[in-house]
Amino acid sequence: MGIALLHLERARSGLGSWKTAHRWLSEAASGEVTGAPNASLFFGAPALAFVLNIAAEHPEQGRFHRALAALDRATIAVTRTRLTRAQARIDHGDHAEMREFDLIRGLTGLTAYHLSAHPDHVITRDCLAYLVRLTEPLPRTDSALPPWWTPVAPNGEPDSRYPRGHGNFGVSHGIGAVLAVLSLALLAGMGGPPDLARAIDRLAAWTDLWRQHDSDAPWWPGLVTPEQIGQGRVHSDLRPVASWCYGVAGTARAQQLAGLALRDLERRQAAEAAMLAVLRSPAQLGRLSSTGLCHGTAGLLHCAWRMAADATTPEIGAELPQLATHLATQLTNGPAAPNPDLLDGITGAALALHTLGTGRAPAPFWDSFLTLA
Repeated sequence: MGIALLHLERARSGLGSWKTAHRWLSEAASGEVTGAPNASLFFGAPALAFVLNIAAEHPEQGRFHRALAALDRATIAVTRTRLTRAQARIDHGDHAEMREFDLIRGLTGLTAYHLSAHPDHVITRDCLAYLVRLTEPLPRTDSALPPWWTPVAPNGEPDSRYPRGHGNFGVSHGIGAVLAVLSLALLAGMGGPPDLARAIDRLAAWTDLWRQHDSDAPWWPGLVTPEQIGQGRVHSDLRPVASWCYGVAGTARAQQLAGLALRDLERRQAAEAAMLAVLRSPAQLGRLSSTGLCHGTAGLLHCAWRMAADATTPEIGAELPQLATHLATQLTNGPAAPNPDLLDGITGAALALHTLGTGRAPAPFWDSFLTLA
């Protein structure tokens, strides 16, 4: 599906063929697509629905209309099942496992799809209401831990090394994506839940507690443990690589979106300073050994491109050509048979470079699955 998404973006920009894009879409839709309860934005019916929704603007999209309608119904059904389970868990006063709410496997990802595909649908409002409730205090739990605390390890499974779980800041598996999606909904003028802004503020306030500073600029940890909460600090050696999934690339964009949504200029400036410091740091750029959207340079490039468009100064935008050259060099020196994957491979890198080169990403935004727009 990633290759289909790339060809769709090329066709939408006028640099590629709709015929080629449709051929890849047909290939993506040719196999069995699950609508089981574990389907998510990155797996099964919701994933294919996301890509077909982007194709829907083309005059010949009628060939996919019935398939998109069926996939959308399946995605709504999956979302309803997941929401029912999540609300029951909250009613019981238990902390959530990551797979309930995260972007990759959970309800934040499904909310991102619904917000992009049909923002006025009741399922979108119900998803936002759940995300708001995720930020509200739970009864009968340790008040030192936030309500989005998860009792599992960072891989989403029970682990003796994390006997009391952890708090996850990442965009891929933590509250970074929740912050971004709620902020995007508020910026889009969603009536939604009345406490939308308060939920964003609660999440932002908690991230502020853990915003770190060193000689460069602010940064945020990928996660915190109960022991770190007791100590009130995270060692600088634990600073994440500047990636989309856990590092400054993703978390700074989420902070910038929150600043825009809350009209908080200081938050925007802190986020932009964090991004700019990374872009100007050979040491931090050198830690990005891969090229993909998730863990690598392409993710940093695209997050920086999005941030530059909303930034208070032109400084981030001025760094983009040099970063793009760095990514191109990495790709040139990479393996002869590169990984075609969307998140970790050359397809995601091609999307980032294509978007930078054309200077546009029309709605529906291809990068909404990354919660960047």
